[in-house]
Amino acid sequence: MNSMFDSQSPASTPRVWDVGALCHAIGDALQARFNPVTVRGELSGFSRAASGHCYFNLKDASGQIRCAMFRRAAEQVGFSPRDGELVEVRGRLGVYEQRGDLQLVVEGMQRAGQGALFEQFLRLKAQLESEGLFDQERKRPLVPLPRGIGVVTSLGAAALHDVVTALRRRVPHIPVVIAPALVQGVQAPQSIVQALSKIYQLALAGQSLEGDLALNKAQQPVIDTILLVRGGGSLEDLWAFNDEQVARTIVQSPVPLISGVGHETDFTIADFCADLRAPTPTAAAELVAQPREVWLGALDLMHDRLDNAMQRLLDRHAQRLDLAAGRLGRPSEQLGRNHLQLARQAQRLRHAMLLKLQQLAQSQQSLQVNLPYILQRSLEQQKNRLDRIDLRLQLLDPRLVLQRGYALLTDEKGKPVTQVRQAAPGAALKAQLSDGSVDLVVTQPRLL
Repeated sequence: MNSMFDSQSPASTPRVWDVGALCHAIGDALQARFNPVTVRGELSGFSRAASGHCYFNLKDASGQIRCAMFRRAAEQVGFSPRDGELVEVRGRLGVYEQRGDLQLVVEGMQRAGQGALFEQFLRLKAQLESEGLFDQERKRPLVPLPRGIGVVTSLGAAALHDVVTALRRRVPHIPVVIAPALVQGVQAPQSIVQALSKIYQLALAGQSLEGDLALNKAQQPVIDTILLVRGGGSLEDLWAFNDEQVARTIVQSPVPLISGVGHETDFTIADFCADLRAPTPTAAAELVAQPREVWLGALDLMHDRLDNAMQRLLDRHAQRLDLAAGRLGRPSEQLGRNHLQLARQAQRLRHAMLLKLQQLAQSQQSLQVNLPYILQRSLEQQKNRLDRIDLRLQLLDPRLVLQRGYALLTDEKGKPVTQVRQAAPGAALKAQLSDGSVDLVVTQPRLL
């Protein structure tokens, strides 16, 4: 059977290209037509390999192109590129022959402003922050020993496998409740809100049943910690966690909520609203799941400390009991000591009384022997004292003075006259002498 190629003449047969040769020819055509080229667009899916090479997409509203930036060029970039940023890149357009993809090899990059998604992220972040949704005072500490853990994520996500594996390894005894949700796409925000609401209802129901016998009948775990997790991705992939309704639902959580979305360098609005941000889903699980061995070791340590404290307390009480038993076990000895002490005190009392009586007897005997002498001596002393007083009185007798030639002058009223001005001329005076008195009349007073 003939094909259409058989009917054509050798002169009109088109060239048959090898795939690699065609890609190379297209690359040469692009090189000649466009290069070097400068392109503006928004970063998407930015990643940095272990070799230092960077791979990302550059896009706008109508198209996108794959880009590669090798380590030497990446080291010259003066900032850390992030998804959503608007940049200008310089490079050479070509074809990556192994895949047949159009590729821009970037040789330089600079910021050209924020991308549309990133600007939307910043606006929402500023709005919610001004409303206080990010305040640290609102955020709660984690429960050290959760009784139940709620997980909101996609059932098909690798993040769920990582979280469940970590929880099984570290706390297999803690029940885990999974609320499935879409974590990417247009319907993801509403799905996340619904899943969170279901977990909130379980958490509130568990709190209301806490301590009730109905809890055991229902076998419903008490959820006191919630994990909202998703693996890494581009800004578009994680955009559901930058939704305003999701953010407001997160802050309504009745129990502490941990956000473990993306990788360590990824930040979403959910991270700022949550009580705590974890860099990865696995890290979020590890934050709420201290290994069982750690708590068992702590219990052993507390048991040892309590046992030692109780032993020391028992030893002290045993010592006190032994001392009390020693005192009460031989009352006859104590009674004998008391009798001996009482006898000594009685003997001392008798000796003191005898000594006092002897002293009184000696004093009475001495008093009987010396009493006449004492009385005689006392009378003589009193007589001598009276004689001395009598002699002093005699020496003070005015008549002795008058006998020496002095006279005592008085006026008509009997008042003593001791100064010349009391004796006016013609005044009548009386002069008392040793053997009588003389009436006088002043003729001429004279001063010394």
